[in-house]
Amino acid sequence: MARRDLTGAVDFGHLETYAGGDMALVEEVLELFREQAAMWVRLLDPHAAAEAWRDAAHTLKGSARGIGAFALADACEAAELAGAGAGERTVRVERVKDALALALADIAAWLHERELQRIRGRG
Repeated sequence: MARRDLTGAVDFGHLETYAGGDMALVEEVLELFREQAAMWVRLLDPHAAAEAWRDAAHTLKGSARGIGAFALADACEAAELAGAGAGERTVRVERVKDALALALADIAAWLHERELQRIRGRG
């Protein structure tokens, strides 16, 4: 499939292989990731309790790895390991948000390409 890979933030080949080449499943997983990522990143509050902070970072890390957004997963892992200080957490969450923005841009481009293929009758 030709795709508009904007940043390389998501390894779509990884996800497509994981989904057994089922593009409808890939599409569904990407849509779920977008919804879940929006929720989990909001929970990465630098002033949150340690357990809530770690849970949010850990969950987003697992989702990111699942779709092949490895740089995002790495940023989440660093956030997960951050100390309790709000200053360190603020830096870590900004890195997570930056990596998430890149991943979401690639996901939007991938989904857009799928829609174009459907319109052209090739998807």
